[in-house]
Amino acid sequence: MALLENLTFVFLAGLVTALATGLGALPFFFFESISDRGNVILWGLSSGIMVTASLFGLIDEGLAEGTITEVAVGMAVGVVLVVVAHRVLADAEVDPHEYEEADFRKLVLILGVLTVHSFPEGVAVGVSFADLGLDGGVSVLGFTVPALAVFMTVAISIHNVPEGTAISIPLRAMDVPEWRMVWWAVFSSLPQPIGAVIAFAFVRVAREFLPYGFGFAAGAMIYLVLTEFVPEALEAGEGLPHGGKRELVGGVLLGAAVMVPLAYI
Repeated sequence: MALLENLTFVFLAGLVTALATGLGALPFFFFESISDRGNVILWGLSSGIMVTASLFGLIDEGLAEGTITEVAVGMAVGVVLVVVAHRVLADAEVDPHEYEEADFRKLVLILGVLTVHSFPEGVAVGVSFADLGLDGGVSVLGFTVPALAVFMTVAISIHNVPEGTAISIPLRAMDVPEWRMVWWAVFSSLPQPIGAVIAFAFVRVAREFLPYGFGFAAGAMIYLVLTEFVPEALEAGEGLPHGGKRELVGGVLLGAAVMVPLAYI
């Protein structure tokens, strides 16, 4: 029963991060669009949050649980699996424009692509809960939650907000109603609670793999930042002075400034 309760709690934590993606659509309830400058800053903010969470949360905790070699191997596996998944789905990349017009088979395909993008974030949440119920954590709803789990859940949730905005921008161009934009934003992160439960169950049973699990999540997320978030930001900032690089760097620094203090609370 305790295991089921823990799995449910971790699933709900992952669901919170998914629901946070829907917040990214809320600005469109009040504004018609978001400027390219604002879009670049949001991508930079998301990148800064993810890299900071990986370095000061996952990698730091991984080194506390194991050796640098174990963490490095986990990071390499995380990168490799994301690369392989991208190649497998190379011809199946989807655009949020297609969400509204998708039939069931297309939705399954879309969810598969989204899994590649958001599953590592769910894994990050799941492994951070490895010490759930053990001494030394923070009391939340009767559960003793590791401080790292609180940090990662907050980090992924904040990171998901600009992702939701990015998803909502093309939907706005299609005149999709605001509440449906919220739904599609949340839909894009549904693999996260699933990934969180799977990762938590795995490291709970095979704790010796915990350093690899921390490394896996960190490697996958940093790789996604470098290969997807930063290029997306630079593409959005093509028409800005200096190609939007200043806005990107500013967003990254802002994200780091928000998350670094939280890592030491």
